[in-house]
Amino acid sequence: MKKTTETKSNPRLAALIVTLKDASRVHEANIWREIARRLDAPRKNYAEVNLSKIDRYANEGETILVPGKVLGSGALNLPVKVAALDFSEAAVSKITGANGTCMTIEDLLRDNPKGSRVRILR
Repeated sequence: MKKTTETKSNPRLAALIVTLKDASRVHEANIWREIARRLDAPRKNYAEVNLSKIDRYANEGETILVPGKVLGSGALNLPVKVAALDFSEAAVSKITGANGTCMTIEDLLRDNPKGSRVRILR
């Protein structure tokens, strides 16, 4: 039986999963293995998080990680860093409008290899 990473048709996603597993071993950070496991699942199981949920659960200045897509429904009143696999256009404009930052999971891994002080939302 093949691993799911071998059957992923998106080369960026397959490379990201391998990179996350490697980072988990090198930096001894289990957060990256958990994110790799969630991204290795079927796409219909990916998280789809609205900005209203981020606003409800995040604290000011916090880093939020979404192993899926961030959608623009709701309002965001806090300046937070949001890392996700993908963003809707509305989500990007509302996050940057609240003085927040949108980044990819690869960027978060590069900036914070230990994965400390990151909250996962799904």
